This record gives sequence, structure tokens and C-alpha cells, in this order.
Amino acid sequence: MAARASSILRRSLLYVPASSQKMLSKSLALTTDNVTYDLEDSVTPSQKGNARSQLKEHISNLKSRPSTISELAVRINAVSTPFALDDLTTLSSADQIDAIVVPKVNSAADLTFVTDVLRHVSPERHHDDSTNPIKIIALIESAQAVMDLSSICKASPFLSGLIFAAEDFALDLSITRTPSLTEFLYARSAIVTAARAHNLPSAIDLVCTSYRGDDGLRTLEEECQGGKAMGFNGKQCIHPGQLDTVQRMFAPDIKDVEWAVRVTIADEKAAAAGRGAWTLDGKMIDAPVVGKAHAITAKAEQCGIRVQDLRAKWKDQEPE
Repeated sequence: MAARASSILRRSLLYVPASSQKMLSKSLALTTDNVTYDLEDSVTPSQKGNARSQLKEHISNLKSRPSTISELAVRINAVSTPFALDDLTTLSSADQIDAIVVPKVNSAADLTFVTDVLRHVSPERHHDDSTNPIKIIALIESAQAVMDLSSICKASPFLSGLIFAAEDFALDLSITRTPSLTEFLYARSAIVTAARAHNLPSAIDLVCTSYRGDDGLRTLEEECQGGKAMGFNGKQCIHPGQLDTVQRMFAPDIKDVEWAVRVTIADEKAAAAGRGAWTLDGKMIDAPVVGKAHAITAKAEQCGIRVQDLRAKWKDQEPE
């Protein structure tokens, strides 16, 4: 199997209905890590063909991806439907498409099918040494999928992320979503753990259905905080008004970045002196802590935080 497809940092993934010409046009003015044009839930069966053609024209007219959007993706229809093959063959040849979001992934076979079609339709982007394949992001929506995460994660070299779809998962298990989200604890933890175990860059948390008013904002912030604490590094959005909050909440806190910069600078000096473990602010610093610090600074740079300015500020930091 080819090496795992690389990926951008996905903090926010915004769904845009492919059936709405107005929304397609407005999406290009947004600032977000990912815009996913939706051919699945937001399009009725009778309009699938029209939405697909409209989306193809919209994408074909793009000379380049807007600089404020890091990734353009398409959520196709489920592999089990009669629409998926047409979605893939129509849209995966477009150079502007960066990723395919595959809904209702229940087994590795679903991703194998998508991978085979991508290789057939766009072989120049999907050979074993390709540096710019169309990435695959899998929606995990059922008990079967949660139980089969290991094989799903190994199904395609182009897989670069997992997304938890709470509403469909609740339907599958006949459970009711509550504000605490405790009913999803096992599934969410399993998804994050599987993504990390298989070196997938993205683990994207559930949609927040609240987005209006102060109460909606508080709910969104609480969900972001909880998801980030569990290990998710991004969240699905269903309204542009959610983007700023999600982008901010999933970026490293500036205090954490400053701590990480201090650790990395002091570690460089400790290593030069042959010290493998040392202290900072009275706490022991060893290899795992240094690794965490490097991960924080790398993510901060991706989020546009001026790490070099902080390095200049703390250039005299010494290991204790």
C-alpha cells in the first residue's frame, strides 16, 4: 500500500448544499479550512442529477481555490446508493477538488470502492508515488462502522480523516442526543483513538445543531471544548456563523504556544549540553513533553500564530 496521503490542518469543515447556486457562490468568500459541497443529505433524490451538474460547472469555472479556503471537498452519496458512482466519475476528475467525503462508511469495502474509482478516473493523481491525490474523509455513522474502525482505517492510502456523524449514529442505535453528549462517549473516543493509531491527520467531531444567539454560541463553545479535550482536532459546521468560533476553539491557546516555545528553546540548549531531562518552572521536562511542545508549535504555525515572534521573545530561556 502507498504511503498515507498527507493532509491540511482541518479545524472547521463547513457543509454547503450543492443544490443552491446562491450558496455555491457565497461559499467562495468564506474563511475556513474546508468547504464541503454536499450532494447527499441536502439534495432530494429527484434533484441529484441537477445538483451534480451544477456543482461540476461551479467547480470547473474556478481558476484556483480561494486563498481563504484551504481545501475544497465534495460529500458524495453513500456507496450503497445508485448515485455514488456518477458523483465520483463526474467530479473526481476536477483539478480543484482536494477531497471526497464518503458518508455512511460501514466497512473497508466502501473505501476500497471509492479508491478504485479514483484510480480509474484520475490515474495521474492516484498512482503510488503521487504527491497530490484526492484525499478521502470517511463519515462514521453506525455501530457497524465503530466496530470495524481498524479495517476502515487501513482500507485506502488516500484516507486522511474520520468524521463522527452523531445524528445518524443516534438513529442507528435508537438513542436520543442530549446536551451532555455522554451517549456518544464510546463512539467518539473510539474514532479519535483509531485515527491516532493509524496516523490519520484528522479526527472531526459532530455537528453542533445550535448556532443562533448567545445560547447557541455558548453551546458551540462547550462542544468545541469537549471535543478538543477528547482529542478531536476539528468540527463539522452547518452554518457560516459557526466558523469563527470553531477556528478559534481548535487553535492552540496562546498561553500553551508560549509554553511550548519556551520548552523547545530550552530543550535545544539542554541537548547541546548533553542533558536528556531537565526542569522548567519546577516541572520535569523529558522527551514526551518536548514532543508535545513541538506538536503545539507546529499546529500554531499552521493556524497563523507568529511562533517566530515568540521565539524572539523567549530566546534567552534556559533549562533549569
